[in-house]
This record gives sequence, C-alpha cells and structure tokens, in this order.
Amino acid sequence: MTWAQDREAISTKQQRIAELAREDPQRVFTSLAHHIDLAWLHEAYRRTRKDGAVGVDQQSAEQYAANLDANLRSLLDRAKSGQYRAPPVRRVHIPKGNDGATRPIGIPTFEDKVLQRAVAMVLESVYEQDFEPFSYGFRPHRSALQAGDAVRKAIMDHPVLRRAGGTIVELDIKKFFDTMGKRQLREFLMQRVRDGVLLRLIGKWLSAGVLEQGAVTYPEAGTPQGGVISPILANIYLHHVLDRWFVQEVQPRMRGTVELVRYADDAVIICESAQDAARILDVLPKRFGKYGLELHPDKTRLVHFSQPDQRSRRRQASSGKTQRKASESFDFLGFTFHWGKTRAGYHAVKRKTAADRLARALGRVDDWCKTHRHEPIAKQHKTLSQMLRGHYGYYGIAGNSRSIAQFAFQAQKSWQRWLARRGGKKHQDWAWFNALLKRMPLPPPRLVHVLTGQPSAAKP
Repeated sequence: MTWAQDREAISTKQQRIAELAREDPQRVFTSLAHHIDLAWLHEAYRRTRKDGAVGVDQQSAEQYAANLDANLRSLLDRAKSGQYRAPPVRRVHIPKGNDGATRPIGIPTFEDKVLQRAVAMVLESVYEQDFEPFSYGFRPHRSALQAGDAVRKAIMDHPVLRRAGGTIVELDIKKFFDTMGKRQLREFLMQRVRDGVLLRLIGKWLSAGVLEQGAVTYPEAGTPQGGVISPILANIYLHHVLDRWFVQEVQPRMRGTVELVRYADDAVIICESAQDAARILDVLPKRFGKYGLELHPDKTRLVHFSQPDQRSRRRQASSGKTQRKASESFDFLGFTFHWGKTRAGYHAVKRKTAADRLARALGRVDDWCKTHRHEPIAKQHKTLSQMLRGHYGYYGIAGNSRSIAQFAFQAQKSWQRWLARRGGKKHQDWAWFNALLKRMPLPPPRLVHVLTGQPSAAKP
C-alpha cells in the first residue's frame, strides 16, 4: 500500500470516528487505540514539525528519521503494551513582552511529539464534533484572524449593537496551562473517552517531569505549554469549564444578546446589556475557581464599547447635561478593536495592531538587526523580508494599513541604524541606504486579508 493510500485510509478512519461522535453526543468511546497503527504513526510523523527545538534526549528530527520505520515500530509496540515512558519536557522561557516577563514553554522529545500527535489525531476526531462554533484556538481550518472576524461580525450584524454598541467582557485566565487541574481533566476526558491505552498515555504526559536548570520537578497541576497534545487538552478543559456552561447556563438567563468568542485561553464576551455583562463578570471568578483557575485581576474587565455619537455629545454640552461615558477600546489576539468611520462616513468596528504587539514586533526586528549587522547584506535582506511578510501575513487586514505602514517604516529605520554602525571607512548614511533599497527593496506594506461580505456599517 502506498503512503497516499495509507493517508486515505487514515482519513476514512477519522471520518468514521467523527460520524459516531456526531450521531451520538452521549456516546463513550471505549476502543480507539486500535486505530493507531504503523501507517497512523507515519502520518503523525509527517504532521510533526521537523525544525523544532530538541528535547531532553537532544535527538533531532533528522536523526530520528535515519531509522524511521524501526523507530516507529518500536514506538508503536511500547505505546500499545504500556511500556512507553514519557520523558521529561525541557522547559525554556521566551520573552512575553517588553517588560521583561517571560512565558515558560515545554519542549518534548521528537519521538514524544510524534506519539502525542498520533493521540491528538484520535481525540480531534471525537471532540471536533463537540466543540462549540465560537471556539477557534488550535482547531482544524480555524485561526486567530477568524476569531477576530467573529467578534466584529457579532457586533456589526446585530441591529442594536451595530447602532448603540454594548459592553465587552475581556477574559484573561492567569497562568492557565500551569494551573489546569489534572484530576478534573481526566474526569472531563472520561465523559467521552475511556480507552485504556489512550488514557494511560495521557496520564503519563500529565505526570511527566519538567527539566529546568538541570533539575527535574513534577508539578501538581497544569500541562506544559508547547506540547503537541496540550492544545486539544486545553480545549477539552475549557469546553467543559466555559463553553458548554456559557451555552447551557448563561445565555438562557440573560436579558439581551450575549456572544462568546474564544481562542484557546483568550476570550471576549459581547453583551447587548451592561447589566448582563456585570452579572457575567460577577459569576466568572466563582465558575473558574471551582476548577482551579483564576482570572487575571488587571486584565479581566468590562469595556464600554458604544459608537461615538458626536451630535449627542454636542447637545449635552450645550444644555449643560452630564455627558455619557466615552467609548473604550479593547484588545483581542493582537488587535485593538475600536469604533471608526468608513470612507462613506458610517460608524464601523475596526481593528488596528495593538500597541504592545507593535512595540514587541519592532523590538524583535531591532534586536535582530543589531545582532546580525555584520552578516552579508543580501542575507540580512532575505531574513528581514521574511519577517516583514510574516507580519503582513497576520496584521495585514482591512483597516490596519496605517499600523503596518508604521511597522515597515520603523523596520527600515532599524536596519539603516545598525548598518550604519557596522564600522569601516565608508559612511553608510541615509543616501547610501536609499540607494541600497532601490537595489534591494524590502516588501512594501500589504493588506493580505481583505474582508468580504462585510456587514453593513451603521449610519452616522
């Protein structure tokens, strides 16, 4: 059988699991591990990134591939027999912002990534039928940009929100991946999956140690952020803690429309009524606390998000009446959502690059230019072009042209500044740099994602 045929067979298996899960939402799967065979592991290997950092065993993807069939056969035997031992993850810290804060990332071994991918492929077939449509994080054919589109659409498609605005509940879960309850996660899993092999493997990953600064520790809660299996486990956890509760308990009790949009552990709730928003914010800490989670006190807040009404303000100012509270903006997935005007003069929800994300991106460019300023200019140009295209690829949305133009201009300034400090006899000033850009132009700002089928903007 060819690999193409194997992939088709795997797809058929996944579709069959999905059909069973979709037909019976109460079905408990007790036999799933038999789907994981050598062909399944080969497909898991194909889907696993080959350029990632190495784990505690220092084995690269290239080294593992040198004896791939034998390695996968051995992995399959150990996984099925219960002899597989989950190695500790290697913890590293990456910058989280410009304030010196860092985010801990767990790096499994390459073999562990392959097996985690294989199990995630099984779980995905089941849970994709259960997850709510407003959940976007780490799911097939869904993205952060789609989550942002959903927020905008929820406001602009609603007759009241589009004209009068509403109240936004910004949610930020404090250290979610570090505090997720292991016992609660197992209980959630067993409501749908009771396959002994899969549960045993997941239990081993949850219990695996963390190697940091030469010492191995065993955290009582959480799952390492960075593991291949972690995203779907996180989605399962929040599906039970937040999503299902929101649909079954919150929405039916509210006076007006309330909509949730979630991307992994980042979420916003759009409320037509300020009273509903206050009620939700009041009960959220209790709901999350029940499952060992805590909302960040500074980043979880209510945002008054109504469109500016200049005529009303002028009338209030002339009559001496108290002006209503000015509209605020809110951040979600790297963008600041705010009210703006279309070219036709109508009010509409717009997005621009969040200030902290723009500063962080420019900081990375500046640091890179400083570190690599002595490399050949052609090599620098190639990497900088990739960095700019990557930025445009996410932030290049309709209405954000000013922010990406600012990014492009500041990136050019950083490059010129550090090229000028390379030393040598020739003075590399702006005239020299502009001549260089004519020969080797950097990618210009570009709107990659143009909104189609936009909801009608509200008339002024």
